[in-house]
Amino acid sequence: MRKHFYIACIVSIIIELILFKYVLLGFYLTAPIVIILIYLGMVDSLQNKQTIRKNYPLGGRLRYVMEELRPKIYQYFIESDIDGTPIDRTKRSVIYQRAKKSLATKPFGTQEDVYAIGYEWINHSMYPLNVEEILKVSKSITVGGKDCKHPYDCSRLNISAMSFGSLSGHAIEALNMGAKLGGFAHNTGEGSISSHHLKHEGDLIWQIGTGYFGCRTEDGNFSADKFTERAKLDSVKMIEIKLSQGAKPGHGGILPAGKNTEEIGKIRGVKPHTRIDSPPYHKAFTDNVGLLNFIKQLRELSGGKPIGIKLCFGSRTEFHDLCKNMVKLGIAPDFITVDGGEGGTGAAPLEFSNSIGTPLKEGLIKTNNILRSYNLRDELKIFASGKIFTGFDMVKAIALGADSCYSARGMMLALGCIQALICNTNHCPTGITTQNKGLEGGLNVKDKGPRVANFQAETLHSLCEILAASGTAHPCELDRAHIYRRVSMTDVKNYEEIYPRRHVEPEEQEGFTL
Repeated sequence: MRKHFYIACIVSIIIELILFKYVLLGFYLTAPIVIILIYLGMVDSLQNKQTIRKNYPLGGRLRYVMEELRPKIYQYFIESDIDGTPIDRTKRSVIYQRAKKSLATKPFGTQEDVYAIGYEWINHSMYPLNVEEILKVSKSITVGGKDCKHPYDCSRLNISAMSFGSLSGHAIEALNMGAKLGGFAHNTGEGSISSHHLKHEGDLIWQIGTGYFGCRTEDGNFSADKFTERAKLDSVKMIEIKLSQGAKPGHGGILPAGKNTEEIGKIRGVKPHTRIDSPPYHKAFTDNVGLLNFIKQLRELSGGKPIGIKLCFGSRTEFHDLCKNMVKLGIAPDFITVDGGEGGTGAAPLEFSNSIGTPLKEGLIKTNNILRSYNLRDELKIFASGKIFTGFDMVKAIALGADSCYSARGMMLALGCIQALICNTNHCPTGITTQNKGLEGGLNVKDKGPRVANFQAETLHSLCEILAASGTAHPCELDRAHIYRRVSMTDVKNYEEIYPRRHVEPEEQEGFTL
């Protein structure tokens, strides 16, 4: 307590006076340290913001030091290979290995508890198929409905939405280089298209968020002229309207002031060095009819490129109404991205990350079921986003209704992310989620770009190996009956039994039925 600190100060001063008189060298060696400690202790005892420091000068600081070190100590010394969050060490390691094309096998068998509730697997066939033959027909899908003039052959695995601003310029360049090398798409995120996205000419999916960055007027409304100028770029292959994000559905995007540089402010059309909060709603439309008309408008302005929407599944009633209006108006998106509530973000309120939004599995099932009930599924493609790291993650998503997948954090790990969990501070040690030029400079684009391409290619190959092992000749043959989950120590069910493929009646009301 403070009394003990004051006593220690008096004793230290007396000792220093004795040293000054009898052991001058000892005084010179210890006096600076004593002065610094007394100064810090007095600062602690006189400040009024932190009770622990005030009551326990000097010693109270250790609490904050340990709080700072705790996540690092836990990750490096305490967590096991399979219990780390949000991404366990096993998955982080396999991503690193695939990105580097290093040793991609594991010794001594699985570390998973195969009898634990929640353990999932796919059964193999006695007569596996040829992996290379499956790879030829499984690498891409064609996106574009009846009203699309420029359909796009899109890879089964693409870079998920991450904006320049959330990510550094070097990170964006490396991701786009990887997309170019690997022949897959790079979603821009809602922060617009920058020179970093265009440098390596990788295919882009331009995401339009509620802030209309890159296609906004001075007062923040949608600008058709600015949109047309960007949408007709050769690199832009598809356009995605962001309605919501799994990590914070119903909440707009957040860019901390420290990350909003002069360059980013100019690209987004906002004042630099200020916190940017995108509104949670769109100004261009307020209901489903308005959304569909906006889709039609963007399709015309872009010259007929595929137009899609991104959402975290929310109200069944609202999604039913959207589908009814698709049928009634004859207007539909070319694709829907279903973002799971477990999805990642650079910055989000705790309650939104933890407690709002449907997880990916249930979101995919509901989206797929309802679209099929209105006969909308054949021309409309579904993209899955939310913790897609491995070939088996892709298998599960496709079995539940996805045509293609996005990965965000997987691609970040391929760049060298160490899951420091400080993306929102502008102090990312790997130079990925920072605008600090010193930190960003440590990220070598020429080295990291190929790693992104490697990770994507190896993960796609893993998907095809699983398909071959299960005797499945094409991803479209996967269904819910292929995936098994242990629901108790003695009971196993497949996804078809857990999530029955029932016909969803258009008039069905809000509820928990999948």
